Amino acid sequence: MSELASLTCVPCRGGIPALKGKDLEEMKRKLPGWEVINEHHLHKAFTFPDFVKALAFVNRVGDLAEQQGHHPDIFLAWGKVEIAIWTHAIDGLTKSDFILAAKIDQLY
Repeated sequence: MSELASLTCVPCRGGIPALKGKDLEEMKRKLPGWEVINEHHLHKAFTFPDFVKALAFVNRVGDLAEQQGHHPDIFLAWGKVEIAIWTHAIDGLTKSDFILAAKIDQLY
């Protein structure tokens, strides 16, 4: 289990700064395979051999999101799932976004 995946997401009520610059790069190094888009959100595409397996993955991600109290944007298509994660309360990235992404990687 990765260091990040072993942690738990912390709900954000706002009022904290989004990760930027050096701090953001440090977190990114701990999460290979995910893109950081405009220092605003994380993005990753996952591929599957069919729709059923892609949908099953989406359902596992949904269960995880509920457990963590942190909800990604999910796009489902035949053989493909795309996930975008950011903390809506601050309109940017926090450590919890990286934790959720690491946990999602474990589901894949």
